Amino acid sequence: MARKLTYGVTAPRGFRAGGIHAGVKSSTPEDKLDLALVTAERPCEAAAVFTMNRVQAAPVKLSREILAKSGHKLQTVVINSGNANACAPNDMENARRMVRITEQALGIDAADCAVAVASTGVIGQELNIEAIEKAVPNLALALAMSEVSAYKAAEAIMTTDTVRKSLAVQYNSLGNTITIGAMAKGSGMIHPNMGTLLCVLTTDADLPAAKLQLALRNAVDVTLNRVSVDGDMSTNDSVFLLGSGYYATQYDEFCDALTGLLTSLARMIASDGEGATHLITCTVKGAADEYDAETLAKSVINSSLVKAAIFGADANFGRVLCAIGYTDVDFDPNRVDVEFASSEGSIEVCRAGHGIAFNEAKAKQILKEKEIEINVHLHLGQEAATCWGCDLTYDYVKINGDYRS
Repeated sequence: MARKLTYGVTAPRGFRAGGIHAGVKSSTPEDKLDLALVTAERPCEAAAVFTMNRVQAAPVKLSREILAKSGHKLQTVVINSGNANACAPNDMENARRMVRITEQALGIDAADCAVAVASTGVIGQELNIEAIEKAVPNLALALAMSEVSAYKAAEAIMTTDTVRKSLAVQYNSLGNTITIGAMAKGSGMIHPNMGTLLCVLTTDADLPAAKLQLALRNAVDVTLNRVSVDGDMSTNDSVFLLGSGYYATQYDEFCDALTGLLTSLARMIASDGEGATHLITCTVKGAADEYDAETLAKSVINSSLVKAAIFGADANFGRVLCAIGYTDVDFDPNRVDVEFASSEGSIEVCRAGHGIAFNEAKAKQILKEKEIEINVHLHLGQEAATCWGCDLTYDYVKINGDYRS
């Protein structure tokens, strides 16, 4: 059983991190960190997954190229917020300049190990690469293995996030204590089909890159790929996993711990959706296969009408039935049950595809809680899947109505 730590990417052995104010956006306050580094003492076995969007930011393209050339070995990831470095005139050259200045500041020989790059922020605007080049050497000097440095790195990659997403887990395997650390950003433009965010994972487990890649892909598929805030898939989504290789571990135990960690991150991201007041967890049970259950659960959390109903604490189960009904999944509507639940209890609102009498006051009390569960039972098979989303509020429109300012 993995133990959660309130830590981050510096929790595993062999990693340093930090964050600094570079001034990527001229309007950014001086106390806002906007440039992060995560680096290892030695070259690491590495894995990564990236956005499935056909329009991809330069850092995504470059990091793919770097991983392929290095044989999936990385030592460092450099990330800026405030600008996505996507679809801009000099985007690829600026991404390469970020890598070069990081290599120089850390004394990294590109022939021996590699630096990956990621960016987040406004799309289509030229990156202030001069500010980054000026700040990286100072950031390199400030890197540390401390909890504070992990927090600073996590804060530096935040955009519209309202909370820092930094944590770690530990578990015992083969007589060793294995640690996996993480930092992530994600609040808006979040939709399944990659990892839906920027995320750096570190571990001191000794596993080859091929196994890390398989573990990451499988874990992302059932966690980060089951999160949706607004149905918009980013151009910049990237998840990196670096393994420093200090401790032997059973592979299946590592996979379980990694999946548990990414589940926690998925919930944090959905809960911190832009303007969100509720975390929505939708679980579909009794499906013929897991893919069907996931498809239906995603449809529910993506439904604007369901999201609006949760915002208003309205037990409108008809919107749930509607959301599963317009998917391509074959099921019998006359066998579907729907239940709403929270820390205030649970209430069945639909049985065998038809509404039943329920206490509206109790339902509203249940739906006013921060974390809401929508449970759907198909009564067709044994498979299930859970997806995470958030409600749709007035503030979401406000945030995105003037995002470039």
